[in-house]
Amino acid sequence: MKDLTHFVNGQHTAGTSGRFADVYNPALGQVQARVPLASKAEVDAAIAAAAEAQPGWAATNPQRRARVLMEFVRLLNRDMDKLAEALSSEHGKTLPDAKGDVQRGLEVIEFCIGAPHLLKGEFTDSAGPGIDMYSMRQPLGVVAGITPFNFPAMIPMWKMGPALACGNAFILKPSERDPSVPLMLAELLQEAGLPDGVLQVVNGDKEAVDAILDNPAIQAIGFVGSTPIAEYIYGRGCSNGKRVQCFGGAKNHMIVMPDADMDQAADALVGAGYGAAGERCMAISVAVPVGEETADRLIEKLVPRIEKLKVGPYTAGSDVDYGPVITAEARKRVLSLIESGVTQGADLVIDGRAFALQGYEAGYFVGPTLFDRVTTDMDIYRTEIFGPVLSTVRAKTYEEALGYAMDHEYGNGTAIFTRDGDTARDFASRINIGMVGINVPIPVPLAYHTFGGWKKSGFGDLNQHGPDAFRFYTRTKTVTARWPSGLKEGGEFHFKQMD
Repeated sequence: MKDLTHFVNGQHTAGTSGRFADVYNPALGQVQARVPLASKAEVDAAIAAAAEAQPGWAATNPQRRARVLMEFVRLLNRDMDKLAEALSSEHGKTLPDAKGDVQRGLEVIEFCIGAPHLLKGEFTDSAGPGIDMYSMRQPLGVVAGITPFNFPAMIPMWKMGPALACGNAFILKPSERDPSVPLMLAELLQEAGLPDGVLQVVNGDKEAVDAILDNPAIQAIGFVGSTPIAEYIYGRGCSNGKRVQCFGGAKNHMIVMPDADMDQAADALVGAGYGAAGERCMAISVAVPVGEETADRLIEKLVPRIEKLKVGPYTAGSDVDYGPVITAEARKRVLSLIESGVTQGADLVIDGRAFALQGYEAGYFVGPTLFDRVTTDMDIYRTEIFGPVLSTVRAKTYEEALGYAMDHEYGNGTAIFTRDGDTARDFASRINIGMVGINVPIPVPLAYHTFGGWKKSGFGDLNQHGPDAFRFYTRTKTVTARWPSGLKEGGEFHFKQMD
């Protein structure tokens, strides 16, 4: 069995705590590696080394920092297949989905190559007699990212790319469930020319997280994961005087209007609801058809599409639609929530609980599941399932459908399918959710916009990637400068009242 490492000061480093976590192949239900869990002392040592390396990186001009990221992009493309293979074997998602994971992170790195422009300050000439004013965006110092299992390539790159481009050193604490790809990313950045110590990858559990939260050298923390942990990290980090952005859970609604193209809507729902086994914070988990006839037509379209889904390991070919969930505990939780939906009175249209795959009986597979006539008091509606389960909540009117999405505690993403421009514009204007799709089921913004949810899906006032990331990972310094004129006639070296 393979023993994984940390990545500290430009090299793989064995753990010294004596504590390890098992890394599984979720399709087989078998342990394939061990990952060390860092102690507080190990985390503090990595942070101290990063603090020593950071000033030199910050003094490197932005264009040269961008060239390191440019080379990193080339290396990511070179090793795409290798990264996807490692990702799929630990996470379980299909190879095309794994490549998409890497690609969406790569796109943020491409955006960060424009750092020299994004870091430009502002300048005012002659703000007063002989006085100029200008602002500079400067790095914070050492910053950290705590990232989840479901996107082990994309989200680390969303965090580290802008942070490094801005001149910070970065501590990455990835999920201990699928840590190989983050370690591979660190190797590639080192190969691209990143100086030793500027990026440290420290694997661990709550002890490592708390060490990051409490270390005074850490200036900012980015997190993606469940809402309870997001609230914990946000509260503890802020109380320690750190800048914190945390992104939590989701319950994304897709409203289907009577005038929608029902084939298009059904195709969108199947991909958005079941892709990556539903383990996406932007997955559509609630369909809200407006009107009984619309609901009946939608269910009629969905059933044959869902029944044709191919579930299996990533090694079974490119036509596999989705793989297992991440752990045995995750599978047990999803099955328990499906059972609660049955007990609480929802109509179970397609039951995925008994799904089994020959040769993979120990894998963490859950078959695609579809509920109809779900109500807002049911656990399957209120809870983020994070599995291949789609719930249908029937609404009588557009206003009722809008209310379902607006009243839910989560506000990450939402979508509406309609052919009516007035309805689409009204929806986009009124909905209290951070990311909105109009005839687009998973409205993840491209790298040059920002990603972030509202309500209990997001904590902090700046989003991920795009311009917000450069604001988050820098602080503004404003300089007021006076170069007195008329020295030959005798200069006055006091500030005159500005007029």
